[in-house]
Amino acid sequence: MEMFEGLSEPVRKAWERSLTNGRASLSRRRVLGAGLGVAGAGALSACGIPAATNNQGGVKSDDLSDKDKSLVFSNWQLYIDMSDDEKHMPTLEAFEKKTGIKVKYSDDITDNVEFFAKIKPQLAAGQSTGRDLVVLTDWMAARMIRLGWAQPLDPTYLPHAFTNLEQRFRNPDWDPGRAHSYPWQGIATVIAYNEKATKGKKVGSVSQLLDDPDLKGRVALLSEMRDTIGMTLLDMGKQPESFTADDFDAAVARVQKAVDGKQIRQFTGNEYTDGLASGNIAACVAWAGDLVQLQADNPEIKFVIPPAGYIYSTDNMLVPAGSKHRKNAELLIDWYYQPEIAAELSAWVNYITPCTGVYEELLKIDEDVANNPLIIPNAEMKAKAHPFRSLSSKEETAFEDKFAKLIGA
Repeated sequence: MEMFEGLSEPVRKAWERSLTNGRASLSRRRVLGAGLGVAGAGALSACGIPAATNNQGGVKSDDLSDKDKSLVFSNWQLYIDMSDDEKHMPTLEAFEKKTGIKVKYSDDITDNVEFFAKIKPQLAAGQSTGRDLVVLTDWMAARMIRLGWAQPLDPTYLPHAFTNLEQRFRNPDWDPGRAHSYPWQGIATVIAYNEKATKGKKVGSVSQLLDDPDLKGRVALLSEMRDTIGMTLLDMGKQPESFTADDFDAAVARVQKAVDGKQIRQFTGNEYTDGLASGNIAACVAWAGDLVQLQADNPEIKFVIPPAGYIYSTDNMLVPAGSKHRKNAELLIDWYYQPEIAAELSAWVNYITPCTGVYEELLKIDEDVANNPLIIPNAEMKAKAHPFRSLSSKEETAFEDKFAKLIGA
C-alpha cells in the first residue's frame, strides 16, 4: 500500500495492525453532555520569551492570522465536547465568540497512520496540508517533529498553556520543553477485570495476568507494543523510559511463556471491551478511557493501578508545517488550557486532562467525574506513571518484528 511506502516490513505490519486494533482505533464515545456556559479567556500577554520563527522543515509559512481570522482544526472523532443534541461544540463556539476566529472543525482523524499518509505527500513536497492544527498520538507526533513537519510554537500566545500544563507532561524526550506540541488529552494503560468473571478475586498485576491459573485462557493483552511490553517491563522491575534491548527481549520472553502456556486468550485493540463486559475475558491490560465508559454501564468492571506502575501517553496538538494560521492555532491551544474550558472538555471525553486546576471546575459539573482517578489522577496514580521511551528507527524495526512474532501478527 502507498501509505506504508518506505517503511520496514516489521514497522509496516505494526502500523497495519493499528488501523483496526491499535490504541488509535479507540472510539471516543459520549458518556454525558456538556452544554455549560464557558468563561472568557484572560488577556494574552507576552511571556518574555523570544518568538519562534515561521520556517520549519524547509516549508516557508507566512502567518496570515492577523489578516485572516480563521483556522482548520483536524481531530479524532467524538473527541470534543458536544451539546445534548450533538449539534454544537460549546467550548469551540465560545472560542469563536471570544476571539472572532472562525474554526473549521473536522473529525477526519480515525487513525494515526492513515492520517499521516493523507498529509504526507503535501508535507514532503513543501506544501500546505490545508490544516492549521492536528491532534496526533505521541509516537506519531514525535515522527512529525523528527521529520521537521511540525512548526515550533510561539510562547507569546500560550500563557495559559505554559502556566497550567501539568508538570509530568512538560518535557517528553521526543519534544523537550514542548517546543512543538501541547497535549490534548492523556491516556493511561492499566489493568482491568470483571469481578463476576473472577468470582470476586482481585487482579492487580501483570504477573497475575501471566501466571494465575484461575485466569488461564481468559486474559487479553493489547496489540499495541508500547502498552503490553511497557506494562511487562514495569512488572519485571524495569523502567519503560530507559530500558535496554536486552530488557525488551526479556519482556517478550516473559509474555511468550504465557502464550505458550495458553494463559493468554488473545491480543486485542479496544475490542477487548466486549469480552470484558460479557465476562469472556476475565482480566486484561486496558485503556482508562474505555473503562470510564464501561463502568458507567457495568459496576462489575474494576480497574487497578499495579504496584509497579502503569504506562501513560498523550494525544497532542501540533501546527503542521505550511500552516498559514499558526497564531490562530496557538490561541486555540491556549484556550483549552484554562481550567474551566478543560473541565468541560474532560467531562465529555473522559480522558486524562493535562491541565492543572481542573478538579475544582469539574466538581461544578459532576462530582463522580471529578473524583475519578482515570480522569483526574490522584497522587498515587501520578507517582506510578511511566512513559515508553522514544525509539530509533533501527529499534522500532527490530522491536516491532519481535512483537509481531509474539502476537502472531
